[in-house]
Amino acid sequence: MTRIQFPTVGPTGMIVIEEEKDLLKASFYGELALADFQGLETAVNNELRRAPKIKLLLDLTNMSGYTVDVAWEDIKFTRDHAHDFKRIAVVTGSRWVSWLGWLPAAFTDAEIRHFEDAVAASNWLHGR
Repeated sequence: MTRIQFPTVGPTGMIVIEEEKDLLKASFYGELALADFQGLETAVNNELRRAPKIKLLLDLTNMSGYTVDVAWEDIKFTRDHAHDFKRIAVVTGSRWVSWLGWLPAAFTDAEIRHFEDAVAASNWLHGR
């Protein structure tokens, strides 16, 4: 498992990405900025060079918010990769944040589910 950290340009957030075979786990802390999201995009593109389709776990439980440019970038990125994800699990204890994982469902054929627990999300991604 590889652990990569992408700090944001500003002092308010960070993203931690772990790679495990065809699974990327991304945990967001603080306010998600465009630099954070671009780090995730880089990790996804790198993973897609090794596997034709990947699984993604987005842990948003420690995310306090996001910038508008992140929402737009998320839509564009998901449309560009509409067929590259097997499953996407979104972990959040806050319903207002879950739209970040829900909205892309309109642009991808991946199966997307929301969880309040990272262990349950990981189990689902692994087919358990």
